[in-house]
Amino acid sequence: MSDPTFWRVGDEPGRRQFVTLDHGGRGVDLEGGGHLASVTIAYETWGELDARASNAVLVLHALTGDSHVAGPAGPGHPTPGWWDGLVGPGRALDTDRYFVVCPNVLGGCQGTTGPSSLAPDDRPYGSRFPVVTIRDQVAVETALADHLGVARFAAVVGGSMGAMRALEWALGYPERVARAVVLAAGAAGTADQIALCSLQVRAIQADPYYAGGDYYGGPPPRGGLAIARGIGQFSYRTWTEFEERFGREPQDDRAVLDGGRYAIESYLRYQGEKLAARFDANSYVVLSEAMNHHDVGRGRGGVVAALKRVRVPLTVGGIASDRLYPRELQEELARLVARAGPVRLITSPAGHDGFLIELDQVGAIITEALAV
Repeated sequence: MSDPTFWRVGDEPGRRQFVTLDHGGRGVDLEGGGHLASVTIAYETWGELDARASNAVLVLHALTGDSHVAGPAGPGHPTPGWWDGLVGPGRALDTDRYFVVCPNVLGGCQGTTGPSSLAPDDRPYGSRFPVVTIRDQVAVETALADHLGVARFAAVVGGSMGAMRALEWALGYPERVARAVVLAAGAAGTADQIALCSLQVRAIQADPYYAGGDYYGGPPPRGGLAIARGIGQFSYRTWTEFEERFGREPQDDRAVLDGGRYAIESYLRYQGEKLAARFDANSYVVLSEAMNHHDVGRGRGGVVAALKRVRVPLTVGGIASDRLYPRELQEELARLVARAGPVRLITSPAGHDGFLIELDQVGAIITEALAV
C-alpha cells in the first residue's frame, strides 16, 4: 500500500497557498549543478501586508516542520501549528502589526516541490530529485518574496534548519532583510552533526522498502524512517531529561529480561513511528543532507571571513542544554558578527527541542529583536 500521510496534489490544502515558479521557462538552477524545471512553493500567511510592504516577517521551519506555524489541526493539517503560541494578535509575532509568512521548504513533503512531487514526466522524482542546499532553499524563498511583493522583510526568524536559512538570508540577501533571528544553529555543520545525520540517512536507505528512493506506489520505508527519527530524537533531548522521565524503568509490567522494553526505548520507538506516519522518507534524506552541506563560508573565504561580512543586525539565541548545537556555535556567531550582541540563552531541560517548547523565552527573544 502506498503512503497517504504526507501532503500531495489533490489533498485538502487547508490554509496553504501555492505559487509555481519557472523563471520564464528557464527553470531553477541549483548550487550543486542540479536543475528543476519548476518549483511549487506552499506557504501560509497571517495578518495583512501594509501599504509600503514593510511589515512582513518570514518564519522558517526546522527539519520536519512545515508551513503551518500557527493554527489548529484540521483538514490539510494533521498537527497544530508548531509555534502556535507565538503567532497571533498581541503575541510575539503580532498579526495586528506584522504580515507573517511561513513557506514549506524546498525538498519538503508538505506542498513545496520535493522528491515525492511529480517530475515533468508525471512520475514522482524519487531518486532523481537533485541535491539541494540551504542556499538553494533561500533562493526559492526570495522568489516567493517577489511574488508577495515584499522587497525587504522586517525580520527573518528561524530555529535549527530554519536558523541556517535565516543566517543565509542575512549573508546572501542583506538588502532584503532588516534583521535576522537565529536560534539553535551554527555557521556550518559540524562533524558531530554530520555523523548523526548520516546515520539517520543510512537507516532509511537500509530499509528493504526504500528501493533506492523509488518506493512511491508501493510500501514506504517507514521502519527505516522511524529508526532515523529515533536517532534524531535522542540527539534533540538531554541526558538529564531522559534520566528524570524514564531512568531504567520498564515500559510496563513485563520484565525487560523477559522480552519487555525499557520506557526510553518505547519513547524513541513512539517518536519514530509518529514521524513516519506523516513525513516522506526521501524528504528526510534530502533535508538532512542539506543541513550537512550548511556552511556559510563555502565560496566566501571560510566561516570567519563570511561572518565578518554580515552587516544585518543578528539576534542569536541558543539553548543551554543543547548537545546537538551547543552554545559554542552560537558564541562563534555572536563573536564574529559585528551587529550580533550577546547570545540570548534559553533555559530548558529539553535540549535542542527547547526552541519549540520554551515559547515564553523564545517569544521574549523575538519581541526584543523586533523592538530594535
